[in-house]
Amino acid sequence: GLGTALMGALLYRSLKCMKLLIKGGADVNRRNSLLATPLVVATGHKGYTNFVQFLLKAGADPNIPDAYGRLPVEHAARRDCREEVEMLFPLTFPIPTIPNWSVDGIILHAKFESAKPLDQSHLERTKAIMKSQADHAFRLKDYKLASKAYGVEYKQACDALLDAQKLDPGNTEVERELRKARELMKAPGEADK
Repeated sequence: GLGTALMGALLYRSLKCMKLLIKGGADVNRRNSLLATPLVVATGHKGYTNFVQFLLKAGADPNIPDAYGRLPVEHAARRDCREEVEMLFPLTFPIPTIPNWSVDGIILHAKFESAKPLDQSHLERTKAIMKSQADHAFRLKDYKLASKAYGVEYKQACDALLDAQKLDPGNTEVERELRKARELMKAPGEADK
């Protein structure tokens, strides 16, 4: 599935809920079915710096990679988030493929790697993983998360939400997310504002 309650709290950006879950014994290093820890997810998204800081204080291990072998520090560097790289750097074991093991060296390496074209199989695998996440959220009737997980697959998100509307007519959440997905088909990036 998409993951644990802790992962859900992270995706919905609820620091308060995350604190309660961790206080109650949630494992900050537990991977979801996509082999991502909460720290990997947080470092992979813009605007989660306070969550990264919180997870590290709660004991998250920055040396657990994602399914592709990338560490949280690499995700932060790919987004050019120096603040997160600086937080993660002293806690991360040196990566042999990064010749200049420093904050600047990691960011430079990430920019270089990001500029390389991805092979088609990597793109297809990533797309399949995202679709699987969205399908799972849809089956759980978590329409908001499903539409987010469909990401740029706006047409597919619209189709799934239309199906949800047939199964659950009058559901305001479905209608709201369907409206957003339709807006995104017209002008990507606008419905989240």
